[in-house]
Amino acid sequence: MSIEIWLNPACSKCRTAVAELEAAGTDYTVRRYLDDPPTAEELRDVVARLGLEPWDVARATEAREAGIDLPREPGAREDWLAALAAHPRAIQRPILTASDGTTVIGRDADALGRVISRG
Repeated sequence: MSIEIWLNPACSKCRTAVAELEAAGTDYTVRRYLDDPPTAEELRDVVARLGLEPWDVARATEAREAGIDLPREPGAREDWLAALAAHPRAIQRPILTASDGTTVIGRDADALGRVISRG
């Protein structure tokens, strides 16, 4: 079992998540998503596993700075996915996915615990 973590090394929440993975002795792989941006298809899969919409995983300030000004409605879902793929800095971080498909935005201890227990 393993976990993939999408992170930005400059992010304190990402560093905390890595420290928690290390402390738990969990095998993990790192994807620096700013250097290796996810495709719209990968984002579609991630938001489906999260049970969210693409706009729910957007960082408001970064999305605004990137010029992402789309309606938050199902008809704009594909446009959101394309915009986030084109502007990965606007994606919430860190995103962790366990080998069983459990996926979380790891910004708090509860979310990290859910994915680490599955990793």
